[in-house]
Amino acid sequence: MQFQIMTLGCKVNQAESAGLASVLTEHGLTETGETAKADVLIVNSCAVTGESVRKVRQLLRSLRRRNPNALLLLTGCWPQAFPEDDFSGTDFVTGTRDRAALLNWLFDALRSRPAAGEASVITPYRKGDPFSEMPCADTTRTRAFLKIQDGCNQFCSYCIIPFARGRCRSMPLDRLRREAESLSAQGFLEIVLTGINLGFFGDDTGCTIADAVEICAEQAGFVRVRLGSLEPERMTPELLDRLSRCKKLCPQFHLSLQSGSDAVLRRMNRRYTAAEYRTLAENIHRLFPGAALTTDVIVGFPGETEEEFAETLRFVREIGFAKVHVFPFSQREGTRAAGMPGQVPQPVRAERAARLSALADEIRSAHLASRVGQRLTVLVEGEKQQNAQTFFSGHTPEGTLVKIFTENCEKGLQNSLICVTIEGYEQDSLTAVYRSGEEPEYGQGGTGCAE
Repeated sequence: MQFQIMTLGCKVNQAESAGLASVLTEHGLTETGETAKADVLIVNSCAVTGESVRKVRQLLRSLRRRNPNALLLLTGCWPQAFPEDDFSGTDFVTGTRDRAALLNWLFDALRSRPAAGEASVITPYRKGDPFSEMPCADTTRTRAFLKIQDGCNQFCSYCIIPFARGRCRSMPLDRLRREAESLSAQGFLEIVLTGINLGFFGDDTGCTIADAVEICAEQAGFVRVRLGSLEPERMTPELLDRLSRCKKLCPQFHLSLQSGSDAVLRRMNRRYTAAEYRTLAENIHRLFPGAALTTDVIVGFPGETEEEFAETLRFVREIGFAKVHVFPFSQREGTRAAGMPGQVPQPVRAERAARLSALADEIRSAHLASRVGQRLTVLVEGEKQQNAQTFFSGHTPEGTLVKIFTENCEKGLQNSLICVTIEGYEQDSLTAVYRSGEEPEYGQGGTGCAE
């Protein structure tokens, strides 16, 4: 029996899909990348915007058309957040809470093909639900992605995630230690900690994200520990100071801004001001010299005036982000923002998104250009082809993608930490040349190269 899992959405979804794949493989199924050959097709869905759901619907129709005889299973945030939606055409539907039900149904179905018609198990989250016991490490790449937190208590006015993921839940530290030890023993040099609201890790268990970082840093096999997206209000001076003492932590901080206008932040129900965000950025650069700050920004939020949008433009330029992900506001059924007065017309949202994207591209180019001539460490993750030329790719400690060209095309580079000279940059990546003998020294997140 062969299966294929298609994942839409965030890195947490990717980690959970990898967990499902590991369970299925342990039960004797084989993963395939060819839809037509799969006996089981699983779609792990996203619901963060209406467009996300549209893409899931489109994918389901395509899969049913391309392989009508396969079992088609839908899971993830869409059915969890909107259990009354129409999921016709699927054989089984579950949300984010009932992964075990998906597996139980599938194994029963493989033993005895069910009668026509879909089955569904979608159970609402309850206060006090434990962290999922489903395997949750994505080790399909050189880096290991470990989901250690789920759920959200924030209820930002535009966001459906608390309804799709329930309340904050954290992986217990003893289990985290076991997972980290296992991944380290498997030979991964970098571990990336992910979560729906990662900065809230430990709120329910009496610890903080610093405890998780320190446990991972204790593992001898890891050279790097990297954090996923963080909430600005959680990054206190005390926490940052503690994190700065962990030399394996990569100096990359993805801190969702959403708006540079205090008035818009209040309507969004965000829990910080632009001034507090600015102070946080200053503290990070003080404690992590050369750190990269990346962010998300929503434009065209209900009631956003031209002056409020201009505040965001000025703020983004002032902070000098390494990268900005720009999103025009999308009305999401079930959220407070969907019914707020002052809905910004779609053409205005698109025009503002284009203006901010142009600024983001300008800032991104300046960030990449500043790295030209530097010698940086890169964790090599794969080998690729471009214009008939082979190159390797990997990331710097601050999270920038690097294309690495080498005359000898040395096969032993993958899953190794090397030192390269940055010679140029493209739209969203650096280019470099590797020369044998340039060995890295392991500083903050593997920064620095031996002279």
